[in-house]
Amino acid sequence: MRAFLAELPQQGRRALLAAFAGWTLDAMDFVLYLMAIPALRAHFGFDQKTAGLLATVALLSSAVGGVFFGWLADRIGRTRALSATVLVYSFASLGSATSGSVTELLMWRTLLGFGLGGEWSAGSVLVAESVPAKHRGKAIGLMQSGWAVGYILAALLAAVLLPLVGWRGLFAAGVLPAFLVVFIRRNLEEPATFVREKPAFRLRSLFVPPLLSRTLVATLLSSAVMFGYWGLFTWLPSFLASPIEKGGAGLSLVRSTAFLVPMQLGAFFGYLSFGCVADRVGRKPAFVAYLLAAAAIVPVYGQLARTPVFLFALGPVLGFAGHGYFSLFGAQLAELFPTAVRATAQGLCYNAGRAVSAIAPFTVGAVADVHGIGSALALTSGFFLLGCVLVTLLPETRAAELS
Repeated sequence: MRAFLAELPQQGRRALLAAFAGWTLDAMDFVLYLMAIPALRAHFGFDQKTAGLLATVALLSSAVGGVFFGWLADRIGRTRALSATVLVYSFASLGSATSGSVTELLMWRTLLGFGLGGEWSAGSVLVAESVPAKHRGKAIGLMQSGWAVGYILAALLAAVLLPLVGWRGLFAAGVLPAFLVVFIRRNLEEPATFVREKPAFRLRSLFVPPLLSRTLVATLLSSAVMFGYWGLFTWLPSFLASPIEKGGAGLSLVRSTAFLVPMQLGAFFGYLSFGCVADRVGRKPAFVAYLLAAAAIVPVYGQLARTPVFLFALGPVLGFAGHGYFSLFGAQLAELFPTAVRATAQGLCYNAGRAVSAIAPFTVGAVADVHGIGSALALTSGFFLLGCVLVTLLPETRAAELS
C-alpha cells in the first residue's frame, strides 16, 4: 500500500485524500442517526417501523442525489460537484438538530440523503480518473474505507455527546465537514481524462446497446448487495443494544459502541484488502469470495452469537466480509462506461440500487417487531448470495484503461 501511494501523481493523491475525507465525513453524518435512534424514539415516541422509515427515506433521496450529482459531475466537472455534495449533507445534519417533529426530521433526513448519494458519485469517479489503471482497485478501496472511519467517528461522538448534549448536539456536530470544501476548491484540478476528452454528453447512450445490458446488470447487482447491507447495518446498533427477550444482544448503548468500533476496524481492512485482491486476481472473483463470506457469517452473528465474548470476537469478521465488497463498485463501474457518461452511469447504477434497497430498513424493522431483530437480520444473507450470481453477468475489467 505504501508503494502504491508513492507511485501516485500529486493530483492523484490529492483527489484520493479529498474523496476519502468526503466519504468519511459523509458516513459520519449518516451514521449519527443510527446511533441516535434510541434517543429519538424516546423523544418523539415512534416505533421501530418509523425509525426504519426515516432511514429508508434517506436512502431513497440518496438515490436521487447520486443520479443528479453524477449527471452534474459529467456537465460541470468532478470537483465542483463534490464540493456541492459536502455542503448539502453537512448543513442537512445541522438542520436535523433543529427538528421539532418527526415531519421536520424526515425533511432534513431527506436532504442529507441527497448529499450522501451525490458524494459517492462525484468522489469515486474523481479517484478512478486520477490514478493509474493498475492501482485503481487499491485507490477505490482506500477511498471506500472512509466509510468505516466515519462509522467509528459517529460511534465515538455518540458515546461522548449523547449523554452530555443529547441528540440535537450530536446532529449539530455534523456540520463540521463543510470545512472540507475549502481544501477541495483550493487544491484539486479536474482529472486529465475528463479535460482531455471534452466528451459530448449523451444520457440516452446508457439505455441503448451496447451499454444497456451493463446498466441493467450493474443496477441489479447494486440493488441486491445494498439491500443486504442496509438491512443488516442499519439495525446492527439497535440489535446490540436491544434486550435479549426482544431478539437483541442485551448490551447498553455505551457497551454496544465498544463492539461497533472493532467491527468497523474489520470493515476498514475489508475495504483495503478487497482493492488489493481485485487488482491482483480480478474484480469478479474477489467480489464473489467476500459476498459468500458475508452470507455465511450474518446468520451466525444474528441468531447464534449471544455471549459478549462471541459477539466481540466475531464483530471484526462480520465487518471485514460485510463491507469489503463495496470497493468493487467505484473501480468496475468506472471501467464499464466511457468518460462522457461515466459519473452519470456510476451515480445511476449505484444509487438506483440504493433506492431499491431503501425498503430494507423498513422491512427488517417490521420483521423485527414480530420475530425479533436477530432473526430479521438473517434475512439479508439471501441478497448477498444473489449478488454472487449477478456479478458473473458483467465482464472482467481488471486494469482496464479508461476511455
